[in-house]
Order: sequence, then structure tokens, then C-alpha cells
Amino acid sequence: MRIGELSKRTGVSPRSLRYYEEQGLLTSSRSDTGQRHYSDAEVQRVSLIRQLFDAGMSSRVIASVLPCVDLPSDLGVAEETFTAMMRERERIDADIAHLIETRDALDVLIKANSRHRAGLSTTPESAAGPPLAL
Repeated sequence: MRIGELSKRTGVSPRSLRYYEEQGLLTSSRSDTGQRHYSDAEVQRVSLIRQLFDAGMSSRVIASVLPCVDLPSDLGVAEETFTAMMRERERIDADIAHLIETRDALDVLIKANSRHRAGLSTTPESAAGPPLAL
């Protein structure tokens, strides 16, 4: 099938499909006129690639995980894939922890701003003094 058909069948844009190919995630053959042609198996592969992207993996990590699909009975490849996925989970956990810290810091600023706004609504402008930076 050509790239347009693969795009329709997977819901992935032709531009993304070309990117997947550039990153070594997807393969195609070329016609004499240079058009890309994909096998029916590529539909499932694109679906898996989307799942891996949705799981937060980069194309580099996905490229390291896909050999497990290509060599499903190779224990060494399966172990490498498991290790890569666990590293990604640890990275995501660290990102979540950082986001929680960032949110907590923002909450402190929001509380300070709320106190400042409450003070402004109960204090005459002349007695309010200089405005707070928050």
C-alpha cells in the first residue's frame, strides 16, 4: 500500500509516517518512480509505534525497543527492551516528582498573592503602601 493508504488505515499523517521511516522505526520499499510502498504488517507496527509514543517514549527509545517485536524469541533483546522500558518509567516518575514540586512552589506564590489581594480589598489605597511583586 502507498503512504496515503497507510495513513488512512492508521490515522497517522503521512508526515509522521515519513518521520517514523527517517528514524528507522518503519520501513518501506520504493517503486521505480520512488513512491513508498508498505506491507500490511506495517499497519500493526504503526499502531505499536503510536502506543509507544503515547507512553512517553522518544523515537530514540522506541528504536531501541522495536527489536523485541522483530526478534520476539530472543531473550537478550527482550531483556534489553524491558530495561529500556523500566528506564523510561523511572524518567517519567522523576518528571512527575519535579512537576509536583513545581506545582507546590506555585501554590505558595498563589497563596501569597491571595493574601495580598485580600489585603487590598480591606485596606484603603493610601494606606496600602507599595504593591507587592506578586
